[in-house]
Amino acid sequence: MRTTRITDEERARAFASPKKPEVIERQRLNVRYHVEDFEVEDRPRRFLEAFAAILRHSNYRFALDHFIRMSAKCSRCAVQCQVYQATRDPEDIPCKRSELLLSVYRRHFTLAGSVRGRIFGTGHLTDEKLMEMADSFYNCTACRRCSMECPAGIDHALITHLGRYILSEIGIAPRALVVSTREQLEGKSGNTSAVPVPALLDTLEFLEEDMKEETGVDIKFPIDVEGAEYVFFPAVSDFLMEAETLMGNAAVFTATGDSWTIGTGYFDGINYGLFYSDRILERVVKKIDAETKRLHGKKVLIGECGHASRSAKYFLPTHCGGADAFPVINIMEYTHQAWKAGKLKLRPNTIKERVTYHDPCNIARQKWIINQPRELLRAFCADYVEMTPSGADNICCGGGGGTVSIDEIRPYRTTIGGKAKADQIRATGAKYVVAPCANCKKQLRELVEDQGIDAEVVGLHDLLYKAIIFDDAMITKREEAPDMEPSANPTSGSQE
Repeated sequence: MRTTRITDEERARAFASPKKPEVIERQRLNVRYHVEDFEVEDRPRRFLEAFAAILRHSNYRFALDHFIRMSAKCSRCAVQCQVYQATRDPEDIPCKRSELLLSVYRRHFTLAGSVRGRIFGTGHLTDEKLMEMADSFYNCTACRRCSMECPAGIDHALITHLGRYILSEIGIAPRALVVSTREQLEGKSGNTSAVPVPALLDTLEFLEEDMKEETGVDIKFPIDVEGAEYVFFPAVSDFLMEAETLMGNAAVFTATGDSWTIGTGYFDGINYGLFYSDRILERVVKKIDAETKRLHGKKVLIGECGHASRSAKYFLPTHCGGADAFPVINIMEYTHQAWKAGKLKLRPNTIKERVTYHDPCNIARQKWIINQPRELLRAFCADYVEMTPSGADNICCGGGGGTVSIDEIRPYRTTIGGKAKADQIRATGAKYVVAPCANCKKQLRELVEDQGIDAEVVGLHDLLYKAIIFDDAMITKREEAPDMEPSANPTSGSQE
C-alpha cells in the first residue's frame, strides 16, 4: 500500500481539538472526542481494578499471555496501516499502540512484572499513560489489516478493543457512542437513532406508495408477522437516510416471495458495543435474540451493515444459545442465493455508469462476504471496476471501529484515516461507489466531499432495485391518459 504523507497543514487540521480549554481542564483529558463528565481522581487505580475484573470474568487473559510472549515491536504491521502511512508517526504503528496496554498487563498482571516493578519501583500506571491510551486507541480504525502482516499473529485490533473497553469502565468513552447505546438499551425508543415506532411505520408506508408508483408492483414491508423465515434488522439509520437501500431490500423479497418481517419490538441492527464495550455488545445481541423469539422467526437477517452483521453472526452464539442460536445471514448473502437459484432475475447493463465496490472490513477481512456482491454487480452493471487492493486485503473506509460516529473527529477521519481509501476511489474513476454498510456509507460520503471526489456513494440494493425484473403478474396495469402513448413498464420481463 502506497499513499502520500499528509502535509503539516493537514496534520494541524486533523489533530485540532474541538474541546474548550475549560472542559479539558475540568476533565483532565486532552483528547479530541467528547466525553461526559466523570470522576477524575485516582484514575490509574480504577483502570487497574476494571482491568482485573474484566480478566476475571472473560477469556482475554489467554490472548494477552500469548501476545506478551511474542515480539510486538518488529513494526512490520506499519506497511499495512493506512493511518501510519498517512502520518509516518511512530506513535501510529499498530504494535506501538498495542504495547501501551500490553505493558500495563505485563507490569501489573504477571508475577514477573509485579516482582520487578516492586524491586525497582518502575513501570507504574500513570495519568499520562492513561491519556496516551485514551487518545491513541481512537486513532485506530480497528480494521485488522495489520494482523495480516504480523509474523507473530498478534491481533492489534483486539488489543485496541480491550483497551477501549477498560477505559469505558472508568468513564472514558466517546459521548457519541455512549449516548446512542444508552437510548438503545434504556431509552423510550429502544434504538440508537431514537426512531419511534409510529415514525417507522409512516416511513415504510410512504416507501411502499413510492415503490408502487415507480414499479407498478405492490412491494410491502411486512410488520410483526409471526413465524416468518427471516426477521430483519438493518442499521436503524437506514430508516432515516437510506430509503433506496430499504426499497431494494423489500423489492428483492417481493420478487422471490420468501417470508420476512420487521418487528416493532426491536428493529435496530446497530451494535456499538463491538467498538467499545463487551457489556454493551452482549445486551444489544440479546435484544435481537429476544425479538426474533417474540416473532417466532427462524433466522436473523441483517441489512447492509458490516459491524451489525459481524456482531450478530459471531456473538449471538456466544451469548444466546451457542449451537442453538438463530442462524444469521446478511441481506447480500440472501440476495445472491436467490439470484443463483433463479428466484431473482436482473436486467443486464441496467447501470451504464462506472461502478466500483468497497469491502466493509467487518464482513471481508475474515473472507466471509467478498464474491457475492461482485457477482451481483457484474450481472447488471455495464462498467464494473475493482479497487486495488480489495477483498480480504481491502483498505478501510477510514471510519472503522466506530470512529465514524464521532463527528468531532471528522477532519481526522477524512484527512488521515480515509486518505488511502480516497486515493483508491479517485483512481477508479467510478461514478458509483457501492458500500454495503451504514458506517462505511457515512464515512465515504464525508470523504468524497472533503477530498473533492466526483463520485456518489450508494448501497448495493440501491442499484439492484433498478435492475429487478418482476413477473408480469405482479405488475398492476396503469390507466394511460387518452392523449398519451402507452409506455413500456421498466420492471417488465423484457431483457433487452
